[in-house]
Amino acid sequence: MDLQWLDDVLVLLEEGNMTRAAARRNITQPAFSRRIRGFENWLGTQVLTRAANSVEISPALGANEAEIRALIGRIRDLRGKIAHFDPASSTVSLAAQHASVISTYPDMALHAKRHFPSLKFRLRPGNLGDCVTMFLRGDAHILLCYEADNAAPLPFAGTIRRAFWGHDYLVPLVGGGLRYAVRDDGSLPVDAPAIVYPESSYFGEVLNASERPFGTQTFSNNAVCETAFSSGIKELVLNGMGVGWLPFSMSHKEIESGELISLANHMGRERLKIVLYADMQEQIAMSLLDIWSADRR
Repeated sequence: MDLQWLDDVLVLLEEGNMTRAAARRNITQPAFSRRIRGFENWLGTQVLTRAANSVEISPALGANEAEIRALIGRIRDLRGKIAHFDPASSTVSLAAQHASVISTYPDMALHAKRHFPSLKFRLRPGNLGDCVTMFLRGDAHILLCYEADNAAPLPFAGTIRRAFWGHDYLVPLVGGGLRYAVRDDGSLPVDAPAIVYPESSYFGEVLNASERPFGTQTFSNNAVCETAFSSGIKELVLNGMGVGWLPFSMSHKEIESGELISLANHMGRERLKIVLYADMQEQIAMSLLDIWSADRR
């Protein structure tokens, strides 16, 4: 289909006359008529009723004038996007576990902006299962997630590339008035209130596997709140509502200021890998993985 056919049709609708329309298009009337026939052949139906001494325009053509104009606009917009495509100014969709959105993504975005100033991100947070589903479904170009330090990589196909960003740690923390319940050896009473993760959540699975106290319902005597949202746990811990396990990257500033006290020396910590996955066919995603991997060497 020739785009000029649509332009011809619009001029014909505006003029309502073949002779005047041909003149506006700077071609002869027979040539203009041939182009209208070309449009009819492509469309599969006639838009003109031709008699010996007259030509009538089909009412259906006029009724769809707005749609024809919109179609011309979309085609020209598509041409421009293809002709002037710049991967560095694309919008990249990134599926990320909730905690990593706060603890890791901001630093990664700053690194990316240094190389691709016009790059835009569409951030899609969720639990790990939802993030993997979004990534496999093609709703996200990149998957950002945590992996337990002793866990194997996610079992994706060979067309999916994995990159390593760095390490983080889940650490047990207290804040608010509960800080004064910490003993000299860094321990807490076993019935101290706890803000725990659901055992079905990723952090819950990690803490449960290591039998960490105050991590989940199973290993807490006084779980006052259960939630998979680390940012919510942080606020509750800061207000002294209970012990909570949080990524160190999310809480190091409050630890340094004294608002939070780490109990890692007594209870230990869980090391986590921060990893990225992307389809090798996604050019901009591959470029980002190259940058992020290089920046962490």
